[in-house]
Amino acid sequence: AQAIDERRLTAASLLNDAPINLLAGEGLYIPQNHDRSFVGWVSLRVALASSLNIPAVRTIVSLGVEPFYKKLKELHLPLEKASNFYGYSLALGAADMDLLSLANAYRTLANQGVYSSVRWNSEVSVSDERREVFSHEASWIIGDILSDRQARAYTFGLDSVLTTSFWTAVKTGTSKDMRDNWTVGWSEHYTVGVWVGNSD
Repeated sequence: AQAIDERRLTAASLLNDAPINLLAGEGLYIPQNHDRSFVGWVSLRVALASSLNIPAVRTIVSLGVEPFYKKLKELHLPLEKASNFYGYSLALGAADMDLLSLANAYRTLANQGVYSSVRWNSEVSVSDERREVFSHEASWIIGDILSDRQARAYTFGLDSVLTTSFWTAVKTGTSKDMRDNWTVGWSEHYTVGVWVGNSD
């Protein structure tokens, strides 16, 4: 959404899903896709919907780690370290995160780019923060991409559990070494986050 707002990319922009080596600290950062394979040139639409990692890393290279980090902080994500600690891996969710914070960040997209703090009841408090983090247009495009079952067919197939009988936008993620899996999605009325993993 940030790259779309900054007019760096569109849903049709092509990104190269091919091996990439990046200098990181005193070594190399070599991101991989979950299945260790590469697709080659692919649209942002297919890359995002199919959860391809390399295009996400290429996008953060274009944006810069620090500006991306600042955007995540606007979403009140609990990033406890400085941006250079995470580096390019921040594009793949390298930061430890609780499910509520992650789901609320996606709720910003569901609410047309407007962030609001979590409330535990329907009463609006004085401290209820509402702020535009992404444009309405960029949020709509991301929702359209994440609801596109054709675009996610590369990874998930056409008839996956992500396909619902009503409109939903869905994104999945897996932590390093497959320790955790999560899915966050939204419909017209609800944002839902699900985590599966080992509590230890």
